Amino acid sequence: MSRVPKILIIDDEPLMRISIGDALKDEGCAVSETGLGKEGITLFRDNAFDIVITDLRLPDLDGIEVLKACKRYSPDTMVIFITAYGSVDTAVEAMRNGAYDYVTKPFSMDELLLMVKRIVRVRELEEENVLLKEQVEGRYDFSGIIGKSERMNETFEKVKIVSQTDSTVLILGESGTGKELIANAIHYNSPRRNEPFVKISCAALPETLLEAELFGYEKGAFTGAVKQKKGRFELADKGTFFLDEVGEISPAIQVKLLRVLQEKKFERLGGTETISVDVRIICATQRDLKKEVKSGAFREDLYYRLNVVPITLPPLRERQGDIMLLANHFFKYFAGQYKKPIKGISMDAMEILLKYPFPGNVRELENTIERAVVMGRGEEVQPWDLSEEISSLGDCFKAISNIRNYEHLSKAIKEFEKQYITKVLEETKGNKSLAAKLLGVSRKTLWEKCKHLEIMNN
Repeated sequence: MSRVPKILIIDDEPLMRISIGDALKDEGCAVSETGLGKEGITLFRDNAFDIVITDLRLPDLDGIEVLKACKRYSPDTMVIFITAYGSVDTAVEAMRNGAYDYVTKPFSMDELLLMVKRIVRVRELEEENVLLKEQVEGRYDFSGIIGKSERMNETFEKVKIVSQTDSTVLILGESGTGKELIANAIHYNSPRRNEPFVKISCAALPETLLEAELFGYEKGAFTGAVKQKKGRFELADKGTFFLDEVGEISPAIQVKLLRVLQEKKFERLGGTETISVDVRIICATQRDLKKEVKSGAFREDLYYRLNVVPITLPPLRERQGDIMLLANHFFKYFAGQYKKPIKGISMDAMEILLKYPFPGNVRELENTIERAVVMGRGEEVQPWDLSEEISSLGDCFKAISNIRNYEHLSKAIKEFEKQYITKVLEETKGNKSLAAKLLGVSRKTLWEKCKHLEIMNN
């Protein structure tokens, strides 16, 4: 057994308790015992047990009452009954009410131990499943990250180097730039690749739930804590723990996180036992943590603990050379997934994609291509297969061809310039710095043009 099962024996025969207890201890189990049903109920009400082994007939209680109490106080605990031959019908009835199994006196100790081992294995699989649900199937190299721009090549080199160490990594970048993919690549190229890879989004949970998820809790630590639960740090032992949006955590949790980083130790909520873990930490955030430190929202000492090896991912608008590469990659994937007989992305559609600023970064491009493949009806993805938001920007680029009946060229140019700047400002949600960068002018020039062309943008 790779874990230490906690087992409670309830039997009024001392010799039976000793025999079963010794056999279980030899198998590496932690054993508690009592001869009374009521005392047994008190024990599993106040402690977390994996298994209860109880006689069906006890001096003070019927075994069925013990079963019902166990399912009420500790529904995940498995109950095995010991019964005399004449009580088999009662034992079968107990199984219908939630008992795991029963053995009939006289029984083989090997038979009982086999039942215990089966239950423990189920427990281990359940805990492994928590981890498996949160990690991507298969093993990653760098194939999940697409890019050939200079900025991305620099990122790949950093990942290769830091993967071979246990250094804490802080991944920075806007939403949708692929921070989780980088975390995946670091873990699966590291010596810990065969150990757990646990992830949590710090922005997805309120403070109280986040603390419980990170550090776990003991039974009775708070209302609803009906049994002990391991936290994500404990589940990630020997492996890697990825904390996404770490900039969202509260000051109280920042203190506890700092301790884990410094000492690799913590206590579960409501517990006194200090738990030590060997965990490699990777964090990610779209916040500017330096500004958060200056404003007092983020601890300076924690920031320096996290910022051992920073990796900054560029937004897609700063790696436009990768847009065509990414678009074709996503096209092939979704065309295959949806079995669509589409040959590729038309030049007109690609031209629009190359000019669009993609405020949602790679994630937005991926969603755009998926929609285009799903909605496309021709041999190629066309501009009208793209979202209205993106295709309308393409219409803006072609606005000059639709201007009619102007007396002077200067008026036509002025009208086009107004339409063009207005549309870019809309697409950048009023971000004048980004709009100026896309337009190839200074922010001051953009401001002057907006004033001259009477463009209202707040």
